[in-house]
Amino acid sequence: MNKKSCLFLAIVAMAAVLALSACGASKNNNAANSPSPTASGSASAGAPAAGGATKEITVDAKSFEFTPADIQLHVGDTVKLTLHNSNGNHGLEIPDLNVNLKNGESTTFTVDKAGTYDFNCSIQCGSGHDNMTGKITVS
Repeated sequence: MNKKSCLFLAIVAMAAVLALSACGASKNNNAANSPSPTASGSASAGAPAAGGATKEITVDAKSFEFTPADIQLHVGDTVKLTLHNSNGNHGLEIPDLNVNLKNGESTTFTVDKAGTYDFNCSIQCGSGHDNMTGKITVS
């Protein structure tokens, strides 16, 4: 084997190790060190709108799935959303609400517009990463 082939194989092996290490169990306690993001765009941070309820929702992330993966809300609901990783290292991103959580982090937002908001894992976590999705339906 020549030097170029050995170097190529070493780089491929390192890339595989890095990609797979993202799914390893990790204690991420950054919640105390970084501020929680606030929702923006089609939701607004602040006090509950008239008629809205206050809901605390913890999303559990494990083995390429979120539980719950389908969250039902009403316009005006104020939500405290927390991410908990029970297996692996995952994040939760809701692009339309400007939310991106890591393990143990929370954010609070008020939904003020009906619609469907998709969420996904924001940390490359292995072969099932692309299937790690969910949705929030606001009516």
